[in-house]
Amino acid sequence: MTGADTTPRTLPDSPGNGPKSSPGNSALWVGSRRGTFRVGPAPSPEPGPGEIVVQTRAVALNPVDAVPGVARRFVYPWLRYPTVLGTDVAGDVVAVGADVTRFAVGDRVVGLATGQEKFRNDPAHGAFQRLVVLAADLTTPVPDRVTSTDAAVLPLAVTTAAAGLFEPDQLGLALPGGPVVDRGATVLVWGGSTSVGNNAVQLAVQAGYRVVATASPRNFALVRGLGAAEVFDYREGSVAADVIGALRGHTLAGTLAIGQGSLTQAIRIARRTDGTRRVASAYPSPVTAVRKRVARLAGVRVSAIWGGVPARTPVGPAVFRDLLPDALADGRFQPSPRAEVVGHDLDAIPAGLTRLRAGVSARKLVVSLD
Repeated sequence: MTGADTTPRTLPDSPGNGPKSSPGNSALWVGSRRGTFRVGPAPSPEPGPGEIVVQTRAVALNPVDAVPGVARRFVYPWLRYPTVLGTDVAGDVVAVGADVTRFAVGDRVVGLATGQEKFRNDPAHGAFQRLVVLAADLTTPVPDRVTSTDAAVLPLAVTTAAAGLFEPDQLGLALPGGPVVDRGATVLVWGGSTSVGNNAVQLAVQAGYRVVATASPRNFALVRGLGAAEVFDYREGSVAADVIGALRGHTLAGTLAIGQGSLTQAIRIARRTDGTRRVASAYPSPVTAVRKRVARLAGVRVSAIWGGVPARTPVGPAVFRDLLPDALADGRFQPSPRAEVVGHDLDAIPAGLTRLRAGVSARKLVVSLD
């Protein structure tokens, strides 16, 4: 992956070489599997049934966007090039497709762009452009008190957390919706100060679960403020015993393991705790499959989370359509972690991705397009 070349270009018009260019839109294109970026013209999209077109005001950057070109072929082996990456987009509705009644032109929204998903594989749905197509059911209104840059931190972190918590092949917990009902069970979020962890804590609380989490001490207040009942230092040698103590007398509904090293601790705790011995891992690696088989021998079920799954299941609409509009409006759900703006145009994205690869903590890098 290299820095952005901002020289405009017209993409080839022949079939199989990408979309025809047209005025009114521009995108940060990935031209090939080598992963080089280039800002250039892009088609001005039209919404299909159940879709909207959004004029982008801010995009957030995720680790999956920062995967170098060589590694990207293993993460997204199905991608056709040239394409447009990015999943987190906030902006203003400029067109509404058939059957869409929740949104009107001019509405401020935030949503999950699905251009990289295998079922979509379409650059028109990639976030890193000025006009992007979103599915209405994976989009939610942004209240006046929330800026577009703050809202942009939500989509992929929310869907990854929701996939781990609520998809039947993951923890399979009860979906949030309506008045919060006490489920009488606890969710362990190992990695509560990560982007996914911040949203997992909030989603679990909104679904009626008590939350125990881990974080570094400097982020204890953040994670407690999002609703965690207890937070422990993941670096302490006694952390597994401390968490097990906090779970004593409570039923464990399941564990989200987020971040490097989380799976080992999560399995250890699940084996020694009353309740559901299910661990959903948001840090897949080549050894995850091996760990799954070993854990099964100890009675612990381990699954790997793919954040895009809720885009095609009832979980996505349950969160974006049914929960977030009211929860964001009344403050029960907060855009978190904190947004850090690292640029103000499409050509700032590659440098932001380079910075992201170096590591960030308790914040999310955002590029403004205003």
